[in-house]
Amino acid sequence: GIHSGPVSGVVDVNERTNVAGAGINLAQRVMDCGDAGHILLSHHVAEDLAEYERWRPFLHDIGTFEVKHGARVSVTNLYSDEVGNPNLPSKLQAVKKHHAHVRWAAVAIGLLVVAALGAVVLSFLRKGPARSLATAVEKSIAVLPFENLSEEKQNAYFTDGVQNEILTDLAKIADLKVISRTSVMLYQAGSPRNLREIGQQLGVAHILEGSVQRAGGKVRVNAQLIDARTDKHLWAKTYDRDLADVFAIETELAQLIADELQAKLSAGEKAAIAEPPTRDLVAYDLYIRAAALIDQADYVQDKEQEKDLFQAVELLNQAIARDPAFFLAYCRLAEAYDALYFQGVDHTLARLALANSAIDAAFRLKPDSGEAHLALATHFYHGYFDYDHARDELAIAVRTLPNNARIFEWTGYIDRRQGRWHDAVRNLERASKLDPRNVKILTGAAVTYNLMRDYGRARETFDRLIALEPNNDFPRVYRAWIDAYERADTRPLHAVIEKILRDDPASARFLPDWRFYLALWEHDPVAADRALAALTESTVATGGPVKLSRYYVEGLVARMKGDTVAARAAFSAARAQQEEAVRERPDDAAVLCLLGLIDAALGRKEEALREGREAVELLPVAKNATDGADILHFYAVICAWTGEHDLAIEQLETLAKIPARVCYGELRLDPRWDPLRGDPRFEKIVESLAPKE
Repeated sequence: GIHSGPVSGVVDVNERTNVAGAGINLAQRVMDCGDAGHILLSHHVAEDLAEYERWRPFLHDIGTFEVKHGARVSVTNLYSDEVGNPNLPSKLQAVKKHHAHVRWAAVAIGLLVVAALGAVVLSFLRKGPARSLATAVEKSIAVLPFENLSEEKQNAYFTDGVQNEILTDLAKIADLKVISRTSVMLYQAGSPRNLREIGQQLGVAHILEGSVQRAGGKVRVNAQLIDARTDKHLWAKTYDRDLADVFAIETELAQLIADELQAKLSAGEKAAIAEPPTRDLVAYDLYIRAAALIDQADYVQDKEQEKDLFQAVELLNQAIARDPAFFLAYCRLAEAYDALYFQGVDHTLARLALANSAIDAAFRLKPDSGEAHLALATHFYHGYFDYDHARDELAIAVRTLPNNARIFEWTGYIDRRQGRWHDAVRNLERASKLDPRNVKILTGAAVTYNLMRDYGRARETFDRLIALEPNNDFPRVYRAWIDAYERADTRPLHAVIEKILRDDPASARFLPDWRFYLALWEHDPVAADRALAALTESTVATGGPVKLSRYYVEGLVARMKGDTVAARAAFSAARAQQEEAVRERPDDAAVLCLLGLIDAALGRKEEALREGREAVELLPVAKNATDGADILHFYAVICAWTGEHDLAIEQLETLAKIPARVCYGELRLDPRWDPLRGDPRFEKIVESLAPKE
């Protein structure tokens, strides 16, 4: 009987040295099950041996049986033509005969409960099951970060590259569900891993983990495929090769996994997996480092984001200089250029031209590649707000990138901007299934539900975000805002912000926008002043394209205090600043809209209304359902402040019927709507948005 478990040295009463422990005890129980010649293994030892291909033919599971003290052990019989005993142990034969006698009685009893179970199952199906390993798709896998065993720790990027390439190869197979890189990278190698738990969190049936050791011109890659539902090792592979063969190793592993999961591969998928990204390993290392920076840029702010993107551009240009045919490097380079343009770091035609040049190079190398079409889609989206062409390119990209969560994410964003709201949440949820721990995708879904006024699903999605990032203040604050939006109840929001400030006073500098709007809705000028004092930026975000200047916000606070002199001074300073912004960007609807808001506050009625109308014409809801609705929202404020109540009501009636920022809480509490209070038409709109209970 063989088992692997804890043992310890002991000295018995005769002062003789011996061993004892749970490991010895279970090995004895396993041995007691056998006859002469049997080599019996515990389940634990059998699983370990099953990792090695040469042992698998000799392992024969003979079931779980009761032994001494009522304990139950799973037993595997090890035998071959030369060693071991292939017969079922006599003790176990007797147990099986007994089981045969009771089987028919069990069947009869089982038939009696089928009807009751059927009712329970039907009820369960109607409610919908929670995610569990039992419901995980059979042909699903997560490729976890590999461990870097090289002496030089700078080889960590090389190790990431091995894992990334295996994941990328598998993701090209339409018959598999493959979890995206963003989610798996949270489970770093070297830290304890509960594979069943990870499988449940990611919604997969299988997990690949491994290690990479690079020394000189050689590389060793170890990989283990595990069934996450049972913790069973399906196989383990070790490759000792020349460094130049690393891409061949990755291809072999991807093919082995596909075979094990019985995935069907098309001829095109086989060819795509077999093709290395580049022949230059230094160029590939530069590419992996750049890709990590681009991915990271989604989660950092301002100067740090700018630094990451520029560094990524530099690394990718170095990679292309080494290998001018490095297709993927051109695709990610275009993405970095477009991000610099879209985020306003370098909002110039020259930056767009650089992105376009990188995309042209990619299409020259691989005109039918999904990655090239994905790069072009994001270029249309970020560079030109051309959502129709972006959608067309995404539809082409998904044919060869069936597991790319970003395709469904971007499709969801386009759906949202084109007013296809239910399609938007469906695509964002689909992206989340492929990238379940991606907070950006979940945030996009939560905000979409909120704009749709589906507050229940918005709360559920923010709860998922809070579970993923319990120390992140954003989802906790936004979730508390939902009570304010839906019920005009600011108490939960107040409590959350006060707790954050109490637990970490330094976080005050990250919350001024939230604190300002809370103070505004609560008509609390003292709290508004405190929020402004903590404001380090020159603008206050609105959640949409319009960013309120600091002078304008100071004017709102002074107006709330009833200090007309201070309010006019602040609004006048805001106007001088905003006129310059309009001269620089005359076709920017958001910039023009803010000028309209300022002129409305200064009593410049005709100019304010003209600027508001022009902003709406520049960015109508029909052209952009999200940003256009925001512009229309502020045009309604302009109309209300200039005494054009009929026009204001007209805009609000439209906004109340579409997904938009206008909500019950804002109309009830925000002082900017005070000019309309008491108008029966306004009160009717407020009531239409009230919670239905």
